Amino acid sequence: MNTVHQFLFGIYPYIALGIFLLGSLARFEREQYTWKSDSSQLLYRGQLRLGNILFHVGILGLFFGHLAGLLTPVVVWDALGVSHSVKQGVAMVAGGVMGVTCLAGLVILLHRRLAHPRIARASRPGDKLLLLWLLVTLLLGLSTIAVSADHMDGHMMVQFMTWAQHIVTFQGDAASHIADAPLLFKAHLFMGLTLFVIFPFTRLVHVWSGFASLGYLGRAWQLVRTR
Repeated sequence: MNTVHQFLFGIYPYIALGIFLLGSLARFEREQYTWKSDSSQLLYRGQLRLGNILFHVGILGLFFGHLAGLLTPVVVWDALGVSHSVKQGVAMVAGGVMGVTCLAGLVILLHRRLAHPRIARASRPGDKLLLLWLLVTLLLGLSTIAVSADHMDGHMMVQFMTWAQHIVTFQGDAASHIADAPLLFKAHLFMGLTLFVIFPFTRLVHVWSGFASLGYLGRAWQLVRTR
């Protein structure tokens, strides 16, 4: 394990998460007017609904799938009687379905933004960079499915689970657990981590508001009385 690997997968995750949390807080505190999704619906409605639905269903499925898959301790799966090979198979199928769904929506949204003149003129460089970054990250993730199919024992999956759990529990040896992982997996992981870095500076900040809106489900009814 060399110094670059140790930095990218042992130190960089904390840098990325720090920028993600502190950057989001600073933007909410100082630039609340920019805290929005900047919808292009008023400029051109065509393909927006289909692209949005496919993208959001896919990206939310991938997010929560990665979250549960990486952070659920191995002992929990063992206690439930789920073998590593079965878990990997389920992860590959579910990840593939959600990944293709997300990819279809992302391609539609990217085509709208680049091909429609009014939207293209109104788009900031950060908007295009974000969509392209998501596209590359997603394609790398889908490519790992083919590599995973060559070793269905679940060993590689357990390595990344161990890495993620050592990161969130602040254990210094996290990077060593994926030292021998294929470059494709590492590239996907790096791209995914960097999404947390660019998150506070893009329209992605509206995700916070999406999760916060769940609080409305527990609010008391608003009483409206006539005079």
